[in-house]
Amino acid sequence: MKEKRAKYITKIEKVEGLDAQEKLELQEVTKRYAFRTNSYYQKLIDWNDPDDPIRRIIIPSFDELERWGDLDISQEHKYTKVPGLEHKYTKVPGLEHKYQYTALLLINDVCGGYCRFCFRKRLFMDLNDEVVRDVSKGIEYIRENQEINNVLLTGGDPLVMSTAKLAKVISALREIDHVRIIRIGSKMPAFNPFRILDDPSLLELFEKYSQDGKRIYLMTHFNHPRELTPEALRAMDLIQRAGVIAVNQTPLLRGVNDNPEVLAELFNRLSYAGVPPYYIFQCRPTAGNKTFAVPIEEGLEIFEQARMKCSGLAKRARYVMSHAIGKIEVLGMTEDLIHFKYLRAANPEEKARFVVCRRNPEAYWLDDYEEFVDEFTLDNPFWISEYSEAY
Repeated sequence: MKEKRAKYITKIEKVEGLDAQEKLELQEVTKRYAFRTNSYYQKLIDWNDPDDPIRRIIIPSFDELERWGDLDISQEHKYTKVPGLEHKYTKVPGLEHKYQYTALLLINDVCGGYCRFCFRKRLFMDLNDEVVRDVSKGIEYIRENQEINNVLLTGGDPLVMSTAKLAKVISALREIDHVRIIRIGSKMPAFNPFRILDDPSLLELFEKYSQDGKRIYLMTHFNHPRELTPEALRAMDLIQRAGVIAVNQTPLLRGVNDNPEVLAELFNRLSYAGVPPYYIFQCRPTAGNKTFAVPIEEGLEIFEQARMKCSGLAKRARYVMSHAIGKIEVLGMTEDLIHFKYLRAANPEEKARFVVCRRNPEAYWLDDYEEFVDEFTLDNPFWISEYSEAY
């Protein structure tokens, strides 16, 4: 049997780069939030740098114990407080249906590594009941709701699953004619590219089911340029040759990519590899995440400065919040105001709504803006007239 080139590490005391005292003290953090890494990813860390960005992504810190946020800040599983949508976005076990055309299947509760800033860290805790091994009810829900034209496979990380198990889910979805796009959210190309490099059957699966007019999209999670190793780039090339469309998304993270130079390098190198930047997420105020959070207005400045250093192909990302009410794009600021727009809305009546707020430099989430100046929709004549005069 061929030896795996990346061995998993699930106990903090097994991490060679930490001294004995650190290993002992960090056990308190790992008792609250799960820990997992692997030998390949550990080699990307500069252990001589206490602020190393790769270390921040994967190695626990005491700052995670600071009380802040909510384990389900976007109200994915619990009852949402969105007016007119007072119910769970979870429709059947393992399936979320928040946006009209998109369904989300939680098909795994394990990742190649546990990002310390994960917004779904609740899935890796005791009593998690959101992920199911049998997704048949979710598949049936999708089959019965013909408005759903794309399905996101997530968790956890679907590429941690065996290819045979993943194939069962993908083949079942491909039997549903109205599902045109299958998306797979995965950080495995960054955490362990050998999952792709050493498994030709995975590439055969992609080639079989990523068809003309019905593509598979891989939503990669590269957070820092140093994750774009030769192995990772080779894995991405093989995935693309198999007919899969790849795009990248990452949160904006304090101490990881909150520098315009670093973020621009990530954008540019992704574009060189044919993996366009898709979303930059505002770090969700999830429990344990305060140490990674950047205020929205500071984040927008970093984002725009980074984009100035990129070609058009590298600057296609949008800066967004995945809020309970929808996917909210952060558009821009004036001296006194900040402008947002609904890219996706949980309530269909809110589609494309434009929102203006008084600026608040301390805001980390939309809820922190107490004063809404005005709200406009696309069918509001005043809003349209304002823009027609400007252009």
